Amino acid sequence: MKTVPLNETKQLLGLTQVEVSVRLKADGFNELPSTKVRSVLSIAFDVVREPMFLLLVAAGLIYLVLGDLREALMLLMFVFIVMGITIYQERKTERVLEALRDLTSPRALVIRDGEKKRIPGREVVQDDILLLAEGDRVPADAVLFSCNDLQADESLLTGESVTVRKAKWDGVLKLVRPGGDDLPFVYSGTMLVQGQGIAKVLATGVHSEIGKIGKALQSHEPEKTPLQHQAGRLVRNLALIGTALSLLVVALYVINRGEWLNGLLAGITLAMSILPEEFTVVITVFLALGAWRISRQNVLPRRVPAVETLGSATVLCVDKTGTLTQNQMAVSKLYAGQDSYAIDYEDKNQELPESFHELVEFSILASEVEPFDPMEKAFHRLGTHYLANTEHLHQSWSIVHEYSLAPDLLAMSHVWVATDRDEFVVAAKGAPESIADLCHMNESQLKIISAQANAMASEGLRVLAMAKATCQGEPWPQIQHDFDFVFLGLIGLADPIRPNVPEAIKECQSAGIRVVMITGDFAGTASAIAQQARLCANCEIMTGEELDNLDDTALQKRIRSASIFARIVPEQKLRLVNAFKANGEVVAMTGDGVNDAPALKAAHIGIAMGGRGTDVAREAASLVLLDDDFSSIVHAIRLGRRIFDNLEKAMSYILAAHLPIAGLTLVPLMLGWPLILSPMHIVFLEMVINPACSIVLEAESEENNVMSRPPRHPDQPLFGGWTLALSIMQGVSVLMIVLAVYGIALHRGQGEAEARTLAFATLVIANLNLILTNRSRSRSILSMFSQPNSALWWVLAGTIVFLGLILYVPALMDIFHFATLHADDMLLCTSAGFASVLWFEAMKLWNGRKQQF
Repeated sequence: MKTVPLNETKQLLGLTQVEVSVRLKADGFNELPSTKVRSVLSIAFDVVREPMFLLLVAAGLIYLVLGDLREALMLLMFVFIVMGITIYQERKTERVLEALRDLTSPRALVIRDGEKKRIPGREVVQDDILLLAEGDRVPADAVLFSCNDLQADESLLTGESVTVRKAKWDGVLKLVRPGGDDLPFVYSGTMLVQGQGIAKVLATGVHSEIGKIGKALQSHEPEKTPLQHQAGRLVRNLALIGTALSLLVVALYVINRGEWLNGLLAGITLAMSILPEEFTVVITVFLALGAWRISRQNVLPRRVPAVETLGSATVLCVDKTGTLTQNQMAVSKLYAGQDSYAIDYEDKNQELPESFHELVEFSILASEVEPFDPMEKAFHRLGTHYLANTEHLHQSWSIVHEYSLAPDLLAMSHVWVATDRDEFVVAAKGAPESIADLCHMNESQLKIISAQANAMASEGLRVLAMAKATCQGEPWPQIQHDFDFVFLGLIGLADPIRPNVPEAIKECQSAGIRVVMITGDFAGTASAIAQQARLCANCEIMTGEELDNLDDTALQKRIRSASIFARIVPEQKLRLVNAFKANGEVVAMTGDGVNDAPALKAAHIGIAMGGRGTDVAREAASLVLLDDDFSSIVHAIRLGRRIFDNLEKAMSYILAAHLPIAGLTLVPLMLGWPLILSPMHIVFLEMVINPACSIVLEAESEENNVMSRPPRHPDQPLFGGWTLALSIMQGVSVLMIVLAVYGIALHRGQGEAEARTLAFATLVIANLNLILTNRSRSRSILSMFSQPNSALWWVLAGTIVFLGLILYVPALMDIFHFATLHADDMLLCTSAGFASVLWFEAMKLWNGRKQQF
């Protein structure tokens, strides 16, 4: 099949921004019908079905039956306040998730106003000019103006797994259904597996072929994460316990006091105090906001569960080029014949010897006309710098055929034709051993080339070889080996490491994360870069050839010591990932190509390159590295650990806060004391607990040792033994302090209302101290005041103001059944509230001193 050159992009202007706006207004965004964002009414409807809401309404109705209109109305007012807080949290989470969905949607490369632009796929409109390349997901139905060796996977639409060839449009054929070779149309949602092309958009959104399929492809509801399943089970178990205890309380109340309605009210109060519905809300909020925070570090989570797994990574497999290095390649050394030549762009008087001209010329011919790859850009820059005024730049030649890289031959070729005469040349570039194979070199020749390539690689250079051939035109040979290639020489490219890489690798190592390099480069190049990055002093190296000679068991043993994997082809990455997983490692893996997708999908944390990566890689990965920078991965791991730490603090706080509330509901009844808490008091406390756990603790900065401790085991429960014990101890200590204040007040004859007021004020202040002490597991309350957290001050100030209102405004005092507290009473409550967490602060201080020694 004959194709046409792609350098015609220079003549295409594409749509103007005004035309785009008109089409968007007329046709809407290029997206399929999907799950709609929940409205405020929808969220409110979900809230009113929650058990806590139903219990509050039931308590309000009981107050009405008892004739306590004021209490009923006040309780219902509090119900709406709690509903408002819940709706605010839900809407915030919805907005964050929607923003992440927009960020993770496929991108499209278009020409607008005569310039190439990378835009979200949803913004593509009819008549847009698309630039398509291997690995892209097609954003809309389009017709091909031109293409080179373009093949597509249309199984999403046709069910056929075999890829199909594409051809240039003849100007006549109308848009037809997908399926079959040599059609000039590409279809929305299909994947390009080879070649490149230019196309004009014919249909978008619901008007495309995939849009006609209907609702079967609507976005499905996201699955719950493992943490959410854990929280769900915990809430369910506590709800069963709460129901049983509530029924027991009602029975005891009726038996001992003979009051059905008050007994029912006491049972509802206990159920409300035990039911920690915040667990599920907190996990949803933490994971959504965590994903948003990670996206601000140039790492885009495509799947929320990846946020959970980040803090568990034990092995980080990274590519060399563009991840550890800057991906700003420049030709540094040339080798042709028996001579080598060092390039110095700073030397204005340097002239390239004639013997190297052909090598540079064919490096350009073996590259794309308008390259995207940094190596090809470097070849073009070299040619422009040294060959601009020579006959070696083929300005009037066009590509007519391409041979792509293959797993068994790491070389690619371009066939060019002169536009003014029937003359064809073939330019090939690739790995030195592959080009030597194409040139049918004998053993002695290969030995010389290998020695030179290894010498260049030892300097940290990436080495490619060039070759040339001639041909007669169509029909084209099936494989590159059918051409009679002549070896031209070697080109060494320098790509300096990113300045922040050594420090980032050191941080990984201190965090117990092993960093390994996987690259297609020479072992010598990889070793030199590893030393510059301080990956290891004398890294053990394993090559792709060695890997192929090992069975799975031997490979699992070998990778325990190897830190560099060189001459690795993408298909071998999957074996490496599975071998690490078989060794019990939690694997994070970077990749960018179509063939990297299986390894990215197999890894616990697949990380696709956002800059140079393909859509295939991005869709297979759970994270997308927007700036392709290794240090961004380390920042994401740090944030992943922080998110889980803060989640653990929030869950501990919830349990610690609910335990004394439940105890203060149950114990007085068992001891025959007057009841302390009613549903009104529980609702007030919920107004403190809810924002504290989901907003304040979520915003806390990381612990000092977050990157100096081993990774968390992925199966670690929310409440491990020690965490659960600390939470229970915190809750019990608050309960004992508040019961002591209440019991002493009753014993001294201060009266039921005054005793209740003292107990409740102490409980609220103790709750605030629980928030403060749980901000950190290692730093004291006083030292944490230097850490910024604006939400904390709003919660503290709001709680103190509302506490003051219900303690000193007569109408509110009556509703809460409170008595007036004096200054010495408040001092007692404040002291007792702080005393409830004093032991935990002392434990922090003791642990800190132990670590110093």
